[in-house]
Amino acid sequence: MTELASPRQLRVAFMRWALVCVPAILLLGTISGRIANSDEGNPWFEALAKPALMPPAWVFGAVWSILYVLMALALAMILHARGARGRGVAITLFLIQLGLNLAWSPVFFAMHRIMLAFGLIAAILLWAGATTLAFWRIRPAAGMLMLPYLAWLVFAGVLNWQIHERNPNGVTLVPIRGDTQIIIQ
Repeated sequence: MTELASPRQLRVAFMRWALVCVPAILLLGTISGRIANSDEGNPWFEALAKPALMPPAWVFGAVWSILYVLMALALAMILHARGARGRGVAITLFLIQLGLNLAWSPVFFAMHRIMLAFGLIAAILLWAGATTLAFWRIRPAAGMLMLPYLAWLVFAGVLNWQIHERNPNGVTLVPIRGDTQIIIQ
């Protein structure tokens, strides 16, 4: 005899996934930022000429925290959708775009590679777009939760490009300290 789960059981199962995904993704985002020294006080970033539409530094932490929570809730919905067609592909797409996302801060803030970071944002946008579509097919609400992230990626790409235009030799602005140097040959 097969019994369907009650609405309460379904909510509890979703909450379990959310209680794993939200802290995990927030922690990964925090680690990426800390490794890259992306907070205030980064001498290289402080020396860059910034575009007029650059928000205050505190906005980035607030926005990324909200976006990571929304992304984690979307992932929890998909993880909760056992047996859904395309679920494995959707999860794989999410993990790829998340990996690229977590690489952006070290590439930009630690390696000082402005154009490589721009290319990374373009790749993140493509993979996040594919993730959003895959999520939408499984759970439309999960796809909707990804939309603010896509919008922010477009904005971040514009900022990244404008920083490059204002700092064509940005990699050499401030010497890299010996304890944070990342060299790619």
